Amino acid sequence: MISERLLYAILFTCVCAASLVAQDTAPGPVANPVLTKRPSSLTATRSSDNSAVIPETIPLTVPKGTAVQVALDDEVRIRRAGQSIKGHVIEPVYAFDKLVIPVGTVATGQITTIEDVSTKKRTMAALDADFTPAHNVQIEFNDLALPDGRHIAVRTIVTPGSGHELNFVTAKDEQKKGVKDKASQKAKDARAQAKHEWDAAMQEVKQPGKMHRLKRAAVSQLPVHPQYIEAGTVYFAELQNPLEFGNEPLTPQLAAALASPPPDGSFVHARLLTALSSATTQKGENVEAIISRPLFDGDRLIIPQGTSLRGSVVQVEPARHMSHNGQLRFVFHDFVLPNGLDQKVDAILQGVQSGKTDAVKLDAEGGAEASTPRTRYLSTALSVALAAAAHENDPFNRAESGAGGFKVIGIALGVAVRSQSFGLAMGAFGASRSIYTHFIARGHDVSFPKNTEMEIGVGIHPLANAAPPEGQEN
Repeated sequence: MISERLLYAILFTCVCAASLVAQDTAPGPVANPVLTKRPSSLTATRSSDNSAVIPETIPLTVPKGTAVQVALDDEVRIRRAGQSIKGHVIEPVYAFDKLVIPVGTVATGQITTIEDVSTKKRTMAALDADFTPAHNVQIEFNDLALPDGRHIAVRTIVTPGSGHELNFVTAKDEQKKGVKDKASQKAKDARAQAKHEWDAAMQEVKQPGKMHRLKRAAVSQLPVHPQYIEAGTVYFAELQNPLEFGNEPLTPQLAAALASPPPDGSFVHARLLTALSSATTQKGENVEAIISRPLFDGDRLIIPQGTSLRGSVVQVEPARHMSHNGQLRFVFHDFVLPNGLDQKVDAILQGVQSGKTDAVKLDAEGGAEASTPRTRYLSTALSVALAAAAHENDPFNRAESGAGGFKVIGIALGVAVRSQSFGLAMGAFGASRSIYTHFIARGHDVSFPKNTEMEIGVGIHPLANAAPPEGQEN
């Protein structure tokens, strides 16, 4: 009996000691598998009493470096630094999956600098009867007026390569006659939609009529004339500070979107981050772009704004003499989502912004090539006609033929020098220069500056190792 009571006492003592040790030991951390890995752009917080997890949120931020595309509404006569300018946004700006700066937003700014013209440029222009050569003009935009009446103060710089009238060029229709293919038709419809959106965004531009254009062309030929910025000129205004638009909760649907690959046949809008030119870009160079608009399937988000596109140049041909124009082809093979997930894709260029004077065209496989304007035939014919005007030895005909060279020198010497041979020589010089410039000299290169807007087709065609078109080399 005594031994039994002794045994119970020992057991009771051990239990009490164990309880005291457990109370003195700090509790270990409790792992939460849901919070072990989160996208870097998402945030999560815990309440002060450590009893509940506040749902994560997505910051709706337009980061520094985002380009807001602005087209001037009206023609602007350049007068002085500090002169105000106004335009409207032609490409929507998104933050993750929310539209924050819609098309039509009014952008106001000013001319900050009118650069001096170099002595060489001024001299060459004077020889060609132009005593007011064009100045380079620096512009900034500092206010965005949203359609709902809100104003957003911004600080921007205009990136190089912008400041031109732009077109939106789409790829050729690859569908053959008599062949009906759903994928081809979808691609054709998507390209048509992108072109329609561009045309709609540019409708606010006050396009000049034929008489106005003729008047401006005539004024530009005067020895002394004002300088204008054409209506419809597009500037890439790069934000120097991020814009904050609050945040939104991370729902299960949005979380699932960060892991869903884009379906084949999708078309996404992207902004080029790597400036490209057939004159300087090398085959194999890396190309990077960023998704500028989220991609939806109905109400379901597939690809958020801010997703990176990474690819490479697969074909490049610089412009050569005899008017051979440059060619450029690049593809994208990786999507990098905001959470860092890398997805392999086949994606090619289906539409791109291009300067009106560049005359760029896209083939069905996303290759870009510069084309020569047909006006070269008219210009050359005019120069030859001026050269032929020296068949009679009178001051008017000599001046007319001399105009084919440098205007001031040619006209003045044509009148002053009473020699038919001299007139013929001046005319021949002008005609030869025109023929060389338009048919023998180096052709035009394909150039896409940073922030060029593009439409990219995903899974349209496996072009990572595509052969170039017939008659072309890699």
